[in-house]
Amino acid sequence: MQKLFDEVRSLDKRCYEEFTLSEDVLMEHAANGMASYIRENFSKFSSVIVVCGSGNNGADGIALARQLHNDFDVSIYYAKEPKSMMARLQEKRAKAIGVKECTEIECSAVLVDALVGTGFKGEFSNELKELIKKLNDSLAFKISCDIPSYGFKADITLTMGALKKSLYLDASKDAVGEIKVIDLGISRSIYEGQTNWKLLDIKDLKLPTRDKKDSHKGSFGHLAIACGDKSGASILSASSALRFGAGLVTLVGYENEQIPYSIMHASELPSNTTALALGMGLGNEFSDKELDIFLDNTLPLIADADIFYMPILSKILKRNDVVLTPHAKEFVALLKHTKLADISVEELQKNRFKFVEIFTKSYPEITLILKGANVIIAQNDTFYVNPNGTSALAKGGSGDVLSGLVASLLAQGHNPLDSAKNASLAHTLLAQNYSGADFSLTPEDLIAGICDL
Repeated sequence: MQKLFDEVRSLDKRCYEEFTLSEDVLMEHAANGMASYIRENFSKFSSVIVVCGSGNNGADGIALARQLHNDFDVSIYYAKEPKSMMARLQEKRAKAIGVKECTEIECSAVLVDALVGTGFKGEFSNELKELIKKLNDSLAFKISCDIPSYGFKADITLTMGALKKSLYLDASKDAVGEIKVIDLGISRSIYEGQTNWKLLDIKDLKLPTRDKKDSHKGSFGHLAIACGDKSGASILSASSALRFGAGLVTLVGYENEQIPYSIMHASELPSNTTALALGMGLGNEFSDKELDIFLDNTLPLIADADIFYMPILSKILKRNDVVLTPHAKEFVALLKHTKLADISVEELQKNRFKFVEIFTKSYPEITLILKGANVIIAQNDTFYVNPNGTSALAKGGSGDVLSGLVASLLAQGHNPLDSAKNASLAHTLLAQNYSGADFSLTPEDLIAGICDL
């Protein structure tokens, strides 16, 4: 589990003021980290073009070119004239030892994007957009310095000092490639400060256990799922929950002859229920009164899908031990329902972290899973990002499987935040473990894969 930061300028400033490490020293270490990566992964004298902008991101690139000079066939392409103090200094140093400059993006083994960094504000000119297109069209291995410039698609991003949250926006997923942190002359444990945001790793997954030998099916919880109009969704959730360790799973609703033999059916809530699931394929099958009866308890609850468009959501938001699992459109509806924001999906996607914080501040007892290319799991002032999602999960029913995983852990007695975190990790691991073509993954494949976790 790694830390995530809104920005690192304050961390750099601490290095200057507390550790007497100058901007120049940090920049040399940043360049050295990038140079070390290139030395370790490419043969000596390979061709390298470093594309530099006018600011300190460009300065990092110029310093990199200087450090590679003579050991690699390195050239600097100045997309803009160096303007910042550090960029001009690094240019002077590079010229002093004879680092080549080029005026065309030629064929090379490595391309380094050092155009703009985290401090860039504004729009790219058409000229720079055309340059980015040329870079992307190149067959070279592409490295981004700190963060990818607008539109650049990197094979790896070598980010400086610490991980930035902006690298984990959904829109960044196709741009960043692999992400590696470059140390800046001190250990990350010293450089990094405090943050409420953490990046999850598959190694953080804790699967349910059955350590107690003297047990029976009731020892592992009884999940009740409201089964509505589109019963396939709730059946997928039920099957997922049962496979993930719940001792008993009951679909509550009207008669349904399609239910698998291992799943029970009832017209009302079983007396020994330990957790509830509501919303998956719910539709309009239940009246408001029936939903009130279903929720007339204090049991842990996961709510998904249709529930974000229904009046009963207000009652759910007043409960404790609730997990909500919206995708972007449903989260926009949730924000509007709670009067926290009236925004478009596009605006949400640009500011996912901001609006998650707004919601959890207002509803600190609710655990949120905001689904997407990078999943956000949040409760109160604790936030996690699961970056392990794949496009294979972009298939109807995948979210119902996730709901079943969460619900299963709730039924087995796990707290909402741990249930959300581990269910999300398991969900993405199931997709990664799938051996077929990514477009062919089905919810049933996910459920079948649970036994191999």
